[in-house]
Amino acid sequence: ITDSARRLPMLNSVRIPEGVPDADVRGRLLNEFNIEIGAGLGPFAGQVWRIGLMGESSRREHVLLLLRCLETVLADLGVDATLGRGQEAAQAVFQ
Repeated sequence: ITDSARRLPMLNSVRIPEGVPDADVRGRLLNEFNIEIGAGLGPFAGQVWRIGLMGESSRREHVLLLLRCLETVLADLGVDATLGRGQEAAQAVFQ
């Protein structure tokens, strides 16, 4: 856990599910959906994705698009990613 003075609220770190190929997921998001997310750095390389949510990226429709596309890619890779679950959770927060 990072000291609160060093936290970046506009950057979300998402743990990569075990066995999921980090670069493949990021590559598909970029090439198929024009969505770029960052790789983990240092000791977090290959363990987390860094997803920025500020400016246009923080708009509801962009958050929901990211979740839909990420679920699609993960489901294609055989990860238990029920399509729509992430969007439903986000909608509950937006309410």
